[in-house]
Amino acid sequence: MPRPRQALLSRQRIIETAANLIDAEGLGAFSTRRLAAELGVRGPSLYNHFATKDEILDAVADSITAQVDVSSFGHGDWRDALRQWGLSYRSALAAHPNIVPHLAQGPGRRPAALAMADAVYGGLVDAGWPPARATHIGALMRYFVTGSALGSFARGFVEDPGFYAAQYPHLSQAHRLAEHQQSVDEGAFALGLDALIEGLSHTYERLVGALPPR
Repeated sequence: MPRPRQALLSRQRIIETAANLIDAEGLGAFSTRRLAAELGVRGPSLYNHFATKDEILDAVADSITAQVDVSSFGHGDWRDALRQWGLSYRSALAAHPNIVPHLAQGPGRRPAALAMADAVYGGLVDAGWPPARATHIGALMRYFVTGSALGSFARGFVEDPGFYAAQYPHLSQAHRLAEHQQSVDEGAFALGLDALIEGLSHTYERLVGALPPR
């Protein structure tokens, strides 16, 4: 039999194409009709693999979460594990900011998201954190990371030096922030992560006892 012109539809191909569309066009523009057109198939073909649009979005979100490194939990100091997780988590989300609003809704039934939550919670409890506080830390980190990935502080200022001069004298250099986006945004996240871990270290000493040696 002759080979088909179009590669056979698969869950992975649907997920990758959907992710590319969302990256390029945004979450609001995403639809199953648009996805089917990009794949070169009829819309109903998608439903052989996913029952709803939300299932596709869940799969895309979970494919991003699966890139996050949680391997340090349970294998070393909880502070180092938290730092590595935070940096990896932000890196994965910052590369795909358009899916973050959907991803931020919570793990739901998404396997990679639940595996991440399980690793983080288990690692923190094994390190001595009370279960309630371990839950709070996981939630706190999700708020911190997803918030940082939703947009760029540095790109929030217009590149017009005259705009700030008269009314906002302390922002006389704000027009230059956009050209330093990466260093500003990554530096702010690193500073916040350091402060967060330092504060949690004091909380650990108060609730649990002396910090383990590194």
